[in-house]
Amino acid sequence: MVYTKKHPALLIMGVLFLGVAFLTSSGALDGLHGFLHNKKYLGEVVGMGYAFGLIGVFVGAWHMWGSHEEGNLDYYLSTVAGAMFILLIAMLIRWYAAPLVAVISKSFGPVMGDKHIHKVLGLNYVVLGILAGIVVVNAFRIPHWAENGVRLSRLGLKTGVILLGTLYSFAELQQLGKLSVIMVGFFVLGSVGLVLMLGRMRNIPNSMCGVLSAGMGVCGVSATVAAAPVVQAKSVEIAYTIGTILLWGVGCMFLFPVVGHVLGLGHIQFGAWAGTGILNSAQVAGAALAYQPDGIETLKVAEIFNITRVLFLPIIVMWLAIWYVKREGEAASGKINVGKVVFEKFPVFVLGFILMFALSSTGAFAPPNHYKGKYFDNTKVKASKMLTDEQVGKLTAEADKLQRADRKEALARLLENKKIMSLEDDAAIRGLVNARIMSKANNKILKKAHKAVRHTAKMVKKFRQWITLLFAFGLTGLGMQITFSAIRQAGGQPLIIGGIVGTVKAVLSLLVILLFVSETI
Repeated sequence: MVYTKKHPALLIMGVLFLGVAFLTSSGALDGLHGFLHNKKYLGEVVGMGYAFGLIGVFVGAWHMWGSHEEGNLDYYLSTVAGAMFILLIAMLIRWYAAPLVAVISKSFGPVMGDKHIHKVLGLNYVVLGILAGIVVVNAFRIPHWAENGVRLSRLGLKTGVILLGTLYSFAELQQLGKLSVIMVGFFVLGSVGLVLMLGRMRNIPNSMCGVLSAGMGVCGVSATVAAAPVVQAKSVEIAYTIGTILLWGVGCMFLFPVVGHVLGLGHIQFGAWAGTGILNSAQVAGAALAYQPDGIETLKVAEIFNITRVLFLPIIVMWLAIWYVKREGEAASGKINVGKVVFEKFPVFVLGFILMFALSSTGAFAPPNHYKGKYFDNTKVKASKMLTDEQVGKLTAEADKLQRADRKEALARLLENKKIMSLEDDAAIRGLVNARIMSKANNKILKKAHKAVRHTAKMVKKFRQWITLLFAFGLTGLGMQITFSAIRQAGGQPLIIGGIVGTVKAVLSLLVILLFVSETI
């Protein structure tokens, strides 16, 4: 059987990639890029544009005019058109559509602390890519020449999950404290177990139950993507889980600060609650900043608890892998040799994730004290990144506005050395920026000083770029496999279970915090 379809689409997409790359490198699109504030993507646009443009042109020409014979070569090259179709949509969203949404959102001003609407609703390239895929498949259908390649989206997700292990390590546990590990561990494992129990009671598919438990229990969308291949979740099940997480997270981001103020929670108490009860990292940060817009103490605690939750991801993935093969085996035959099935069917990509996580924990990719590859080091600050005499003068002129001793001392050391001198000073400067005590111009100077002492390991930076691209590709392709008819058939069970588990976790974690967490951990 010959799989290649003689169609000019791949050739046209290759030319489009080349055109975007050429117009960007020549400066013809500088006005557009300035309006969208997407200049950080320019290197990516040019590099990927030329690379994939050439692939599209050459393979597209072969599709049109080459001789096609049955075999592996024909099969693999036939997938290029569909893969390029997904990639073109995903990159146009990442480079242009998502920045446009951000520009429109910012025009309305912040709505929670310093968060804008697109941040609150999570309207990033990931969510927009899924939505675009859903629109394509339901409004236009997948073109026949792209069908073979669209299936590659799951391979992109699995590869991205393997690389995701490089961003985290057990080294963070040294700074997190016993309370966050015990508390988060209890609620992560408890939430996953509760979803699995409710899913069994309500007779939802094992795949739906497994992916929902990871998303509700660990860290939202990332955990959903990591667990989906383990439990062989269908596209619509992944979409339902992500929708439940985003809906629940947005609601909590508005509700938690209100409840916190009513109960008079301290900064540590609220940070612990938000880091435990809210699912997505961005929504955790949004709630913390909304609760304490004039400082960073709440945000620091919330980040600590959120990081702890992320570190449970390998444990949950392994748990779900064993649970899934056991449940599927029982459903099929009534009895199962768990050890044998796990050995035979355990997903290889999960082993890759665990291996990368273990290597990251040894400091193979970044210094041991990193989080997502970023670490503090004020010995690497270039002279061009240090404060100028003019900037020192501007900051000095407003120094008398500061009231807190830690901020005064941190600013004084910054002015004396022209760079931030310690991790504690960096936290104090971040709090000062969030408090908006100084002018916008001076806050901009302080933000640059903060960025100058925060570095990203080169290897992790490369991994992160690949993860971003693989997830953009994979999730856009995932959206192309979600039809409205499948959604109607799935019913509203995930939302019901997610609401029950989310509410139980939020209420119980609040009670634990009120009883056992003080303002001096």
